[in-house]
Amino acid sequence: MINRFFHPAEVNSEQSNTPLDPNNIPAHIAIIMDGNGRWAKQKGLPRIAGHREGMKVINKVVKKADELGVKYLTLYAFSTENWKRPKSEVDFLMKLPERFLSKELPKLQKNNVKVRIMGDETLLPPHTIQAVRKAVQETSENTGMLLNFALNYGSRHELVHMMKKMGESISKGELSPEDIDEKMISDRLLSSGLPDPDLLIRTSGEKRLSNFMLWQLAYSEFWFTEVLWPDFKENDLMQAIQTYQQRKRRYGGV
Repeated sequence: MINRFFHPAEVNSEQSNTPLDPNNIPAHIAIIMDGNGRWAKQKGLPRIAGHREGMKVINKVVKKADELGVKYLTLYAFSTENWKRPKSEVDFLMKLPERFLSKELPKLQKNNVKVRIMGDETLLPPHTIQAVRKAVQETSENTGMLLNFALNYGSRHELVHMMKKMGESISKGELSPEDIDEKMISDRLLSSGLPDPDLLIRTSGEKRLSNFMLWQLAYSEFWFTEVLWPDFKENDLMQAIQTYQQRKRRYGGV
């Protein structure tokens, strides 16, 4: 029996005969792209080979999401905890945004995709910052799907930073505790301006959030799959959306 929140690789990779409802496409999809290292290990390759292969998948998923009418796509590219990985792997990961964007930026421009970055830039190397800022600037006038990269992002770090800023405003008399509400908090997060994700997808069989958008995912639908990210296909994305469309979102109501 298949859990409605979890889909084995052999089931998830099949094309469903049920057509998608074009009027019920999740506006915002967030993806934890997991399993690059395990994919490489299974094939007897170094971990960086998995990351290189995973980068190729991003282009396919972005294209398909755009075709389906997704308005916002957030990809968890590098977490604040990923700095604990071996230096050689971290160095390679820091080069991926530059490689991806230099190659794919013309396609993103052609498809009217707008690029955004969400995370703490202070620890990123100059070449990484330069590449992402270039993409953000050159696509700033685009009006199509928004591609949001969570780069050096951690939700707890985000929340602590937001609380400190609000605390400073209170101490200066610029803000009263009574003024604080959910909208004010959302507006001060790194995702400010974006709607909360409707659907969260995590690959590789892990079923946890890993410090990703803890506030924003409060009422999102979760979909987990055993498929490793380098093996994730357009059909897997469609399967996730099909499952999403079968659920009823009550937001605490009946």
